[in-house]
Amino acid sequence: MSEFDRTLRAAQAGDEAAFVRLFRGVQPMLLRYLTALGGPLAEDAAADTWVNVVRGLKDFTGDEAGWRAWVLTIGRARLVDAQRQAARTPIPVDVEDELADRAAADDVLAAAQELVTTEAAVALVRRLPQDQAEAVLLRHLAGLDVATAARVLGKTPAAVRVCTHRGLRRLADLLARDGRTAAQEPSSQRATGPSGDGV
Repeated sequence: MSEFDRTLRAAQAGDEAAFVRLFRGVQPMLLRYLTALGGPLAEDAAADTWVNVVRGLKDFTGDEAGWRAWVLTIGRARLVDAQRQAARTPIPVDVEDELADRAAADDVLAAAQELVTTEAAVALVRRLPQDQAEAVLLRHLAGLDVATAARVLGKTPAAVRVCTHRGLRRLADLLARDGRTAAQEPSSQRATGPSGDGV
């Protein structure tokens, strides 16, 4: 029996420490996935995801990859619900303060390290069409295989492969374009700076 299987069985039997280990193993990935797709709705969608996970935990069967896929499938559904709700209800002005309060309660150092490595990547993925973004996130962020990602997305494996390929190709184009823009800015600023100063 694998470590994951032992942890899952313990969590299903009511062991809170085991559930925390399951939670910590997938929560960062879930938040990055939901943030890339839903921006400010991600926190609430993640919270709703875990409510559903707790309710269905005893019925879950599967390995670690299946666990990640199950949690991400629930997360995706909860995000869709949150997006529908947001379309009907204006978001309160003070939502940023609430999110900041939640973030302050987290381990600041770990959060900072996580942001350094993922914030730019998530921002870049958000520039993709949604089907490509989801395929790239599930395949390369969540580490799901093609068949499992297809189940999460409700697509065929072939469609997931195509979306992933197109998304990665588009990301490469975006990176190349952003790199060219960044390389051009300093030289153009140097070229226009002195004349603009009238020196």
